[in-house]
Amino acid sequence: MSRILAIETSCDETAAAVVEDGRRVLASVVSSQVDLHARYGGVVPELAGRAHVELLTPVVAEALLEARVEYGPDGRPGLDAVAATIGPGLIGALLVGVSAAKAMALAWGLPFVGVNHLEGHLAAAFLEEPELEFPLVVLMVSGGHTMLVLMEGPGRYRLLGQTIDDAAGEAFDKVARYLGLGYPGGPVIDQVSIEGDPKAVEFPRALRDEGYDFSFSGLKTAVITYVRKNPDAPVADVAASFQEAVVDVLVTKARRAALDLGVKGLCLAGGVAANSLLRERTLDVCIAEGLRPFIPSRSLCTDNAAMIGVAAAWRLDASGPSPLDLAADPNLRLI
Repeated sequence: MSRILAIETSCDETAAAVVEDGRRVLASVVSSQVDLHARYGGVVPELAGRAHVELLTPVVAEALLEARVEYGPDGRPGLDAVAATIGPGLIGALLVGVSAAKAMALAWGLPFVGVNHLEGHLAAAFLEEPELEFPLVVLMVSGGHTMLVLMEGPGRYRLLGQTIDDAAGEAFDKVARYLGLGYPGGPVIDQVSIEGDPKAVEFPRALRDEGYDFSFSGLKTAVITYVRKNPDAPVADVAASFQEAVVDVLVTKARRAALDLGVKGLCLAGGVAANSLLRERTLDVCIAEGLRPFIPSRSLCTDNAAMIGVAAAWRLDASGPSPLDLAADPNLRLI
């Protein structure tokens, strides 16, 4: 039985978790900075880093307490490793978590494990469905990334396609800001779209029927152009039509990848996986095509440390501890 303390500080969530045997979550604590950044319409890197410095120690303490981690006579906790996200993300935010994890590992004489944030999102599915069968196609959609990944096993991935410009979550944020709906854009557009007509405006679906790469920059521009020409158009209709276009592209490509590769299941991952329409359409496609769906709970879609703990367990099994001189990398790639 192994226990890993995991830390996630790649962007604007300060999170810590204790994961046992790479699949059981003993504690998961997340402190969000949404309110801090909302007034600026997006994440301010310097503010995020400062907030992580203030919040990380109490968040880690709460996770250890919630997991009922016991301490030995020498003051060392009943843990087997300390893990942290090393990238991709905001460099100032990453350094807070990585430095703290290394310090704890050194002080407690425990192995340190550096984890790729994207691999954490891929691993999140196994917290709720540990018996998922490979191979799987994973649609990973967030504010910084939109990609299709063939997952052949833990640590064995093939990148099928990714965005060539804006990520889907980034497009949600920019469109929401332009429509005056606030931040973060994904949840607010999801909510406003309930009252709108998704067929009111036929926005473009760039690259929908071409390969596995994505492009949302043109869609964002199309929304802005339409609103400028039609200033009285109902915001709910514009939001719903925009969301319909994004989800149509995402699900069409994910479906095609799953069928082309003959996989057994289709998974969602990342913050945009919390979108109601995306979840509904993905489930519909899986039912229609006989695929096993995995749609994570919303708490596992957003950034959290539990997923980092699972990925850390995979890394320990595959290649052992990470060196303490391993650096944070804001541009770290999955593959």
